[in-house]
Amino acid sequence: MNLLTMTNISKAFYGVTVLESVNFEVETGEIHALLGENGAGKSTLMNILAGIYNKDSGSVVFNGKELTENSIKGAEQVGIAFVHQELNILNDLKVYENLFLGKELTTPYGTLKKREMIREAEELFQKLGVQMNPSALANQLDTSKKQLLEIAKALYSDAKLFILDEPTTALNYEEIAHLFDIIIRLKKEGKSFIFISHKMPEIFQIADRYTILRNGQFIKKGSIKETTPEEVTKHMVGENYLSSELYVTRQPGEPVLELHNLSGVGFSDINFSLKKGEIVAFTGLQGAGCSEVMRTVFGVLKPVSGKMLIQGQEIKSTNITTAMKHKIAMVAANRKENSILPDMTILENIYVSEHNIHFRQQHIWKRREIVKYHKLRTTLNIRAGSPNNAITSLSGGNQQKAILARWLNTEADILLLDNPTQGIDVGAKREIYKLILELSKEGKSIIVNTLEIPEIQKIADRCIVFYHGKVAIELERGDINEKTVMLYATHAVYAKSM
Repeated sequence: MNLLTMTNISKAFYGVTVLESVNFEVETGEIHALLGENGAGKSTLMNILAGIYNKDSGSVVFNGKELTENSIKGAEQVGIAFVHQELNILNDLKVYENLFLGKELTTPYGTLKKREMIREAEELFQKLGVQMNPSALANQLDTSKKQLLEIAKALYSDAKLFILDEPTTALNYEEIAHLFDIIIRLKKEGKSFIFISHKMPEIFQIADRYTILRNGQFIKKGSIKETTPEEVTKHMVGENYLSSELYVTRQPGEPVLELHNLSGVGFSDINFSLKKGEIVAFTGLQGAGCSEVMRTVFGVLKPVSGKMLIQGQEIKSTNITTAMKHKIAMVAANRKENSILPDMTILENIYVSEHNIHFRQQHIWKRREIVKYHKLRTTLNIRAGSPNNAITSLSGGNQQKAILARWLNTEADILLLDNPTQGIDVGAKREIYKLILELSKEGKSIIVNTLEIPEIQKIADRCIVFYHGKVAIELERGDINEKTVMLYATHAVYAKSM
């Protein structure tokens, strides 16, 4: 029995059609994967369902009734909960205040029942198996905890249908497994889920059925059991699909970055060397120390002990400006919080770091910056209109390319990429992989932190696996596979001897 039926849904923005007569159905008690590249229309369709956008035509029937009132509150009242890819946590509020925002428990006199809300938050977190202090400020949470809080907010609403848009992007393997346990348990209780993800292994692990959109149109639907990741990807990408491996053998040069017994926040005694033109992958469970090492090299965090050498020269004073002047760049994880400047244009987002290095130059020559913008836009294949458009007008993949353009604009030689393909589609991922390989051919040295083993296999010369802040093993390219990485990332390789 269908819980949701969306029929002939169409939508246009400023005369540009983004959805054209799309049909979409979700059954009661099922997990339905909604698939497509960035810009395929998935988010627009879900925003219509959640009452954020008005549809131009078509009908939405939910739980046997047509939805005529188009509002966020109306969607929530009938039992639709939306967990957005872009986190909507208010950092200045406490955890429990975020959880109950708009649904506060009050006395008959209008005062807040703080203790009751804290108690209910504790009970919910315990039920979900989440370790989180309801009274802590949200800005004290790392990205994965914020993601879990966002999911908890939706689960607290006791909805009938949950829209999960890239819910696992900031979660580690254990947290993903736990989230999937929760989803399956709720499915058995009759809850339904729309699961949006670009991670094929997750889709084939958790989903029952799928629907594919491309360029705002319905392409295909069916049972997950009756298809393959390759077939799904071909339908998502269309004629542009290529399944071949990307990696190309190269000959690295001399060391450009060396860490000697480096210790800092979240890691200790790291010995590592990165060569000119080399691509090295960092991986490990969330919190294993990969991001912390990269942030320390970039000067965001201070080292506690050890040495760092760049081009053979020891760097004793570390901060972001020093790193940038030594031609180090970093594309941080979670572009919404750590990278894009949403109130600025695409052009301003690209030239901001270069002008931070040359801060004594008081004037910005816009004509010169536009020339550089068009060159970078062509090089990185950024799909954008005017450079004066807002950065938020770009899709997730093109935002990521714009941030990479920002750092290439500084003429950096060492690139630190922390989860560079987070939340972007398979086509955009492939373009990012090609860019990384092209940059390495040009002599750029690159460290990529990622949890995705297939991603590592497509681009990396070597792989460093971290466990609890230490290097568990260094794998040469031929030894990189899912099983080996996970054995060391979870420390399972030593379990038999303990």
